[in-house]
Amino acid sequence: MTTKRLKRPRDPIQLAKLIGDIATGQAEDDAGGVPARAAGGKAGGKARAKALTPKERSEIARAAASARWKKS
Repeated sequence: MTTKRLKRPRDPIQLAKLIGDIATGQAEDDAGGVPARAAGGKAGGKARAKALTPKERSEIARAAASARWKKS
């Protein structure tokens, strides 16, 4: 089970202190527990693509392409 990440402080001074503490190693930063998101990427795209069948991917791509061409 993953633990819930604490919210960052809204006060800019407290946030700056927290960032400084993380940078100097005085505090530990929890990036949210999801490895893809911790690395800076989106978590769901690859998992969703792996779960879809080729036909479903094709239908989604076709709808996206028609939406793009419809704008102009």
